[in-house]
Amino acid sequence: MAAQMAVNSGASLWGPLKELWETVDGAVLRRQPESVHLLDLQLKKHKANFLSLFKNPPKSAEQREKVRKASTEGIPIQGQQGSRLLPEQLLKEAFILSDLFDIGELAALELLLAGEQQQPHFPGLTRGLVAVLLYWDGKRCVANSLRTLIQSRQGKTFTLDLSGELVAYTTCFTDELMSQGLTKRILTLVSEISVTREFERLQKERGLGNEKHRKEVSDLIKECRQALADSLFSWTCQSPLTKDDTLALIGHLETVTAQADGSLDSVNLALVMALLYCLDVSFIEQGTEDREDLLQALPLLTERQYVSAVHSRLMDGQPWKLPGLQAVCRMAWALSLRVLSQLPQGSALVEFTEGDEALADLALLGDVFLFMKEGMLGCESFSQEEFYIRRLHSLITDFLALMPMKVKQLRNRADEDARLVHMSLQMDSELPASLRKDLDHLMTLIGEFYSKDSFGLELGLEFWCPTESLQHTSLQGSYLGMALQRPPHKQVVLSKFVRQMGDLLPSTLYISYLRMLKGLANGPQCAHYCFSLLKTNGATHSDNIQGVSGSPVSWEHFFHSLMLYHENLRRDFPNPDASQYRHPPLRGITQRELEGLTSFLELLTTIITWSENARLALCEHPQWTPVVVMLGLLQCSVPPVLKAEVLHCLAAFGKSPEIAASLWQSLEYTQILQTVRAPGQRQAAGIEVELNEIESSCEEYPLTRGFCHLTSTLVESSMPVNLGAGLRVPGFQPYLNFLRDSVFLPFPTRAYRRPAEKWEVADAVLEVFHKLLRDYEPQPSDFVQEMVELQGEQVPAHKPPGHSIMFHLLNDSPMLALCLSLLEEGVRQLDTYAPFPGKKHLESAVLHCLCLLDLALQKEVMYMDLLRESQSSLLVSPLEQLLQGVSPQTRRADHIVNIARYLYHSSSNPEAAFQSAKILRRIANYPNIQNRLVGDFTHDQAVSDKLMAGFVECLDNEEAEEGAEREDDSDPQNKVSRIRHETQIHMLNLLITSLELKTPNLALYLLGYEVKKPVSTTNLQDPGVLGCPRSCLHAILSLLQRGTEKRSGPVLTQQAPHLAELCYQVIYQLCACPDTSGPTMRYLRTSQDFLFSHLQHLPFILSSNQIAALSQMSWLMKTAAIELRVTSLNRQRSHTQRLVSLLLDDQPHTQHSDGETGMEEETRSVSGFLHFDTVSKVRRKLLSVLDAIDFSQDMPELLQLDFFERAQIEQVISNCEHVNEQGHTVCNVKLLHRVLVAEVNALQGMAAIGQRPLLMEEVNSILQQVVERNRVRRSLSAKRHALRSWRSLVETLLTACPSDLIPADDRQLIIRDLLLDLHDKVLSEDAAGELMPIVAGAVFTLTAHLSQSVLSEQQQGAGLEASSGFASIANSALHLILRKLLDFILSTGGGYQRLRAHLYGSLLYYLQMAQKPDEPDTLQTAGKAMWERLTAPEDGFSKLQRENLAIIESYGKSLMEVVCRDACDGHEISRMLALAVLDRILSIDRQNQWLVYICNSGYLRTLVESLRQDDVALQSLLTPQPPLLKPLYIYESKMALLTRVAKTGQGAVELLRCGLVAQLIECQVFDMVPDSDAHRVMRDPSGFIPSPLDRYRQILLPTLRLFQVILTSTTMNHQQGAAQVLQWLIVHADTIQALLRCQELSMGALQELSLLTGIISKTALPGVLEMGGEVNGAALLEFQGHINRFQRLCLSLLGRLAGSERERLLKQAEIAAPGDSAERREEMEVSMQQVCANIMEYCQTLLLQSSAQAQFSICLFSPSGSEPAGRDGGRADLSSTLPSMAYSRAPSLGLVLYLLKNSAADFFRFHQSHRQSLGKLQSLDQLPPEELKELCQGLVSGPGGVEKIPSVQRNLLAKRRLVQLINNRAKLLSLCSYVIETCLFVLWRHLEYYLLHCTPTDPKDLLPGAGLFRSRLTDDSFGGLQASGGRGLSLSRVSQQDLDLLKGDMAAGFGEALQKKLLEVEGQYSQVRSRYTFIQALVRRIRGLLRQPKS
Repeated sequence: MAAQMAVNSGASLWGPLKELWETVDGAVLRRQPESVHLLDLQLKKHKANFLSLFKNPPKSAEQREKVRKASTEGIPIQGQQGSRLLPEQLLKEAFILSDLFDIGELAALELLLAGEQQQPHFPGLTRGLVAVLLYWDGKRCVANSLRTLIQSRQGKTFTLDLSGELVAYTTCFTDELMSQGLTKRILTLVSEISVTREFERLQKERGLGNEKHRKEVSDLIKECRQALADSLFSWTCQSPLTKDDTLALIGHLETVTAQADGSLDSVNLALVMALLYCLDVSFIEQGTEDREDLLQALPLLTERQYVSAVHSRLMDGQPWKLPGLQAVCRMAWALSLRVLSQLPQGSALVEFTEGDEALADLALLGDVFLFMKEGMLGCESFSQEEFYIRRLHSLITDFLALMPMKVKQLRNRADEDARLVHMSLQMDSELPASLRKDLDHLMTLIGEFYSKDSFGLELGLEFWCPTESLQHTSLQGSYLGMALQRPPHKQVVLSKFVRQMGDLLPSTLYISYLRMLKGLANGPQCAHYCFSLLKTNGATHSDNIQGVSGSPVSWEHFFHSLMLYHENLRRDFPNPDASQYRHPPLRGITQRELEGLTSFLELLTTIITWSENARLALCEHPQWTPVVVMLGLLQCSVPPVLKAEVLHCLAAFGKSPEIAASLWQSLEYTQILQTVRAPGQRQAAGIEVELNEIESSCEEYPLTRGFCHLTSTLVESSMPVNLGAGLRVPGFQPYLNFLRDSVFLPFPTRAYRRPAEKWEVADAVLEVFHKLLRDYEPQPSDFVQEMVELQGEQVPAHKPPGHSIMFHLLNDSPMLALCLSLLEEGVRQLDTYAPFPGKKHLESAVLHCLCLLDLALQKEVMYMDLLRESQSSLLVSPLEQLLQGVSPQTRRADHIVNIARYLYHSSSNPEAAFQSAKILRRIANYPNIQNRLVGDFTHDQAVSDKLMAGFVECLDNEEAEEGAEREDDSDPQNKVSRIRHETQIHMLNLLITSLELKTPNLALYLLGYEVKKPVSTTNLQDPGVLGCPRSCLHAILSLLQRGTEKRSGPVLTQQAPHLAELCYQVIYQLCACPDTSGPTMRYLRTSQDFLFSHLQHLPFILSSNQIAALSQMSWLMKTAAIELRVTSLNRQRSHTQRLVSLLLDDQPHTQHSDGETGMEEETRSVSGFLHFDTVSKVRRKLLSVLDAIDFSQDMPELLQLDFFERAQIEQVISNCEHVNEQGHTVCNVKLLHRVLVAEVNALQGMAAIGQRPLLMEEVNSILQQVVERNRVRRSLSAKRHALRSWRSLVETLLTACPSDLIPADDRQLIIRDLLLDLHDKVLSEDAAGELMPIVAGAVFTLTAHLSQSVLSEQQQGAGLEASSGFASIANSALHLILRKLLDFILSTGGGYQRLRAHLYGSLLYYLQMAQKPDEPDTLQTAGKAMWERLTAPEDGFSKLQRENLAIIESYGKSLMEVVCRDACDGHEISRMLALAVLDRILSIDRQNQWLVYICNSGYLRTLVESLRQDDVALQSLLTPQPPLLKPLYIYESKMALLTRVAKTGQGAVELLRCGLVAQLIECQVFDMVPDSDAHRVMRDPSGFIPSPLDRYRQILLPTLRLFQVILTSTTMNHQQGAAQVLQWLIVHADTIQALLRCQELSMGALQELSLLTGIISKTALPGVLEMGGEVNGAALLEFQGHINRFQRLCLSLLGRLAGSERERLLKQAEIAAPGDSAERREEMEVSMQQVCANIMEYCQTLLLQSSAQAQFSICLFSPSGSEPAGRDGGRADLSSTLPSMAYSRAPSLGLVLYLLKNSAADFFRFHQSHRQSLGKLQSLDQLPPEELKELCQGLVSGPGGVEKIPSVQRNLLAKRRLVQLINNRAKLLSLCSYVIETCLFVLWRHLEYYLLHCTPTDPKDLLPGAGLFRSRLTDDSFGGLQASGGRGLSLSRVSQQDLDLLKGDMAAGFGEALQKKLLEVEGQYSQVRSRYTFIQALVRRIRGLLRQPKS
């Protein structure tokens, strides 16, 4: 029993029943697929609920006990573990509820718990009140399900077009219910349940809440009763009831009473109609295919007892409570019997069928027709049910057709009565008492019945038999095609009835007959027939003797009478100035005449409303002139009621524009509204007087309403511009003033006899205002005061009426105040939820007010702009500010709140809610108002809750449906659904707009965020948790979440694509905005699992609305990208992992994640084995999303125009374009239409008029084309958006997510798939060019990641040896990617240069994969034999590189052309990347094909020559604040490429031939060295923009490198290159010398020096000048001077660098940048060693070039052996680096010796460090973590950077750093060894000269020696050691003492230790290099020289 006693928190009396209804509704009404199966399950489950309809579970003592203990012992709840304790209060309420509804205690408890759960959906109600609603809602669901099931049955009246299976199933199910006594149960329930009784019970137990709750409960109860009655009605429509059931139904009807107004209520009406359908046999005539089956099932024919029982019951004399109802049933039965008697089966029932006459008589005595009219037609719901109308139609027509004798009797009786009446009138006696009005009632009934046609059935057509004369008219009659067939008998009889009744009509029936005709004329065709009838009636009697023509029912008669009245009354028309005017004359119109005239005018109005032909025919009739006569009557003194009818009639005439224009003039002429005052006229006349004096005193206003109606119609048909011209200022203004000042403004204060009329007046006048404002477009001319001439003087002209209305709405005018107070009154009335007189009109008036405000807000921007431009003196305020004013009624600023409150009534007033949402959305665009609004909305808690509830209710509305366009508005249901949908759209747009504004804003308040505290502190909860109300966010999420658990995916994306798109956008905005992102993402992740549940349904495919589907996916993917980034940052691995695998997995997601099926079985089976890889794969989610984006775009073809000029049309179209809210540029079609139509209308002449239809057709085709263009633009924009979002999602997946979530091999395969798919799509023939840039961007990122992944995989040491290829990704795949990439590059034409930049980037990344990583230089490799190296197998890198090159070369010239063109010209970035691509390809192109192409095609020359143009741009870069760094980057790229070209001899020669050096010589930028200190102030704080000095170096260094490469490459033509470079050096000599003298040797300066000295060492040589061609003597001398200076500067530089400054520099480097000091120091060391090596090489070259033997060699160093620094290592100043001898400026030989020593020492230091690093590299895995960290520190920027990187990454970084260190040391070692070798050589040459060949001089005999020495120096062109000014201090004074000293110093310095060291260097290093034993030999020689005995 415990299980039964568990409580269902969904409430068994509500939850399951709701589910049942949803299933039934889905299967039958919404026709969802796979619903039959669900329906079957639900019906089996709920059969009991149907069998015991509305029976509640009984109470029981056991349950009571259990519930009582729930507060102490707890109670189990289904789906939850354990039991739950419930509070005492809840249990009390449960007992009350149980007693109240007489239900079981547990059921009551369940209802309360469900009420508590549902409470957020019902703000303001307690759980008890919600439980009451749920109880009745459950009942309603059962009743509705029953009704729907019965409606789906097969039967005789209608069909729902459902599948046969479903219909058979429901028919069988309902048959079973019926057999179990359903009818009686329904009848009992209908009589038992009544709203008043239920309310009394609820009232007693306080079960009713506020007005809304009361209304909802009463609506639910009413709906239950109605649904039950409808079930019975639907049943009898389809199949008959059994005898007992029929009798029970009759028994029920006997007791029925009417409502207060004499009509039946809708429930009883349904039951009456059910009985009428029971007794219906008219369907037999229809002759459908299943007629026989239906006849078999009809008990009337098959069961004799049935007929007899019903017959006797209806013949029974016992009167019913409603005799009229009894009469109706009798009449129906009589007619059925009459039909039966005519059937062959009816012969058996003769005894009954005989009684039909008697029954009919009884029915007539019971006033059957009167009851039909009052009791049945009087019921509101009658006209809303098509099958009621059809049944009553058949009843009326059957009576006329089947009982002609009865009809004749009625007519005779009526004639008789008419005579009696006539006589009694003659004799002034009493009217006889026995008068029957049956025919009168019948006619009135027909008139009333057919005048309402809400379904457009035009049933009245059956009364018109088309005569031959009508056949030739152009009318599309329904019988037109059947001219030859004879119309059905019934139709003939009916039309005869209409005609005969009109013949010799007794006057008593005149009015009823006219009313009948009015009903029968209702409809376009009926009206036409009626018009013809009245025409022919008159025509036949036209030759009559009487003055008045014949039949009283004819146009002739009517209009004649009207003219007579007019004649008579006009004679009495007094002079308006006469004082007795106000007493109408005695001879007037009698009451009877008044009724007759009114009826006639109504008939006329009906006919001309429907038939335009009739309208024009009557209006243009020369004798009748109806319009003139009617206007005349309006001037006469006739009762206002008649005048109102005349006005309505005129309004009907005014529907035709051609009549309307003349009607305006006639109105003005007759001065109905007096617009011109006659001079001397004392008081006003016309309608104004009637309103103020007659209507106000009568408190009835028919005339005013009629006038408003007329104006409204005329305004719509034609707007008079020059109305009243000549007599007054022309225009509409007087009419507007009257409507505003006399009708609208006073309407609230007038007295009304009929309260509803107040709102009718307001509605009528506001409708006119609405139309005027709607059609108004502000024009510049409206703001210029124009003048018109009137009777000889100039007076100001009137503005258009719309302008005047705008002016009043944009000021604090009475009109605006009244509109706003009307809105307040409206919402106050609606809040009562009570019906009141005029409610419909009040709602309509409120709607017009809202529309006025909306239109004003829409047009005010334009209006105010024009006003500003015109400098007019009008004062206006923006409406949105006026709306913030204080309301005089409430003394609060609550206008906007009032407007928003209409959203709360969206269920009853969807249109008002729609307008309200529109207005709020317009106001929301103003950021300054949002802040105020949030305050107004939240100021009062009750109002705030209500507003929130209103917004949520609109969004939650389930009836909203996205309609295609407005075509389907004929069905009111569809229209309402569409309006509800558009309301939701406006609200979402409101949220989207507001979210972009600063906080606090409306959106945050509506979505449930904090507005009073910081937004980020919000804690979002599910509704109801912690008192959190249900907000718009919850509503949006529940909209989106519907259906996510099913396979078909979120329902909304299919049903309302646009709405879904906006919902996703709101969610995205919340996630993207920094304030709301945190709370939102937390809530979506934890409470909703939103993203996962939606992403798994991607891609959304909507064939009908591709654009919306793409947008939905875009917003969703963008949100997913944010989520991935955030979860990765917060280390929420599991969340990230789930999403990543959802998006990227290509294995299907099984339920068993561990794959229990096992691999073995699959591989064992053959098919499994063959398809092992492919069967199990599914398409990756990301790829299927990409598939959903269609890259092709069908473009609309060009316009084919015959009349318009294409260029002009295109111009007009582009003028009409604007950017819409979504940011798309679209053309405003309405505006374009206006422009084009105005153009067509402006054409003059007959030809234009004849061609107008053709012109309009062309206009139409232009508009269609533009609509198509707009669609294409929107489609492209959606595709772009989707692609961008897809790209950002892909990039986030690859960059932001932890790399270990996707293993490297998977990552490469994923990237491969993405790349190949992207390329396939973009390379297809019809891919749209607009999408290419995004694809290119994505390709770039993907290639970058691929390259990164492959490289890191290789660094980890995997994949290199694998034969399959390079890495996890096979070479074939890589080649495919390369081919597609190149295809893509070639497929982009000239216009896509920027796009190609991405592709070049991708290509560079791709080519980078085949680049070998740095390998450590172990110093051993050189030992390998050449042969070994040549025969080594090709490694993966070279193989891939070779294959890549083959592919690139297969593309031939076309590819070369594209790349070269981009490199030379165009956008900067593309140029840089194209240059880089060229550089890269040249580096791998062993065959030099590309190089040859570049040289031959002239691209190289172009590049070289462009350097000259770059000069100016580069100069501008050296200003303190440079403009852009672009020129610098391009220059660097160019130089890099030229350097690459120069690396081959061929290229270098080509460059020289192109005049490269000449171009560089002309560049002046090299001379603009910035001052190093001056710009410290201008430093870029971010450090991104380098200082001017650094920028200068960035310009200089590439040039120097290029020179160096050229000098190295051109060995054969060395001299030519050297000469040119030397020329450059000399042209820029000042700069170069300044650089060489540089005081502060920073890192940059050292780099400059290392390159400069390198170049100088190769160029500033004696032989170079002669090579330079013809140089004249003077120039030669100058050049030599420069060269000498270079020489001297180099030597002094050596002194600085080799000397003591070196230590200082290295220390300085460490101090300057302590962070990355290690690397800086290494670079400094390398540069310094490089400079020393270059200078020593220079010395060596100079020595060698001067002479081969030492004795003729020049001397570069002075003969002093002292070392430059003190032994203590302390810093010597600069002067002390030279020997103390006064005579020499040349550095001493001691310097060389010092350098030698230092280099030897350094060599060993470097060697040791090199060995250590190698050791570390080989045992990298064993290194302690501290050391690893230290190694990484150099490569990771920022503090704590090392901590964050994963260990794998850390190992890679450490490895990279070690390789860097090793290679750096290797470089240093080679430099050191070179310096050692050159130093030794220089030492040796100098010592050899000084010690062997130099002849010392004593101071005394100066001359001869000096002469000798000097001549030697001058002959030799190197005066390098002579100071230009101080020849006296030449080296000629070398004394013996100097030489001795030199020898001693040298011997001391060049000791054993040093020699040993040097030999060791050679042993360790030079073996594996070249020049072995060189050092040894030199050491030996020097030692020999020093040991030589003194000579």
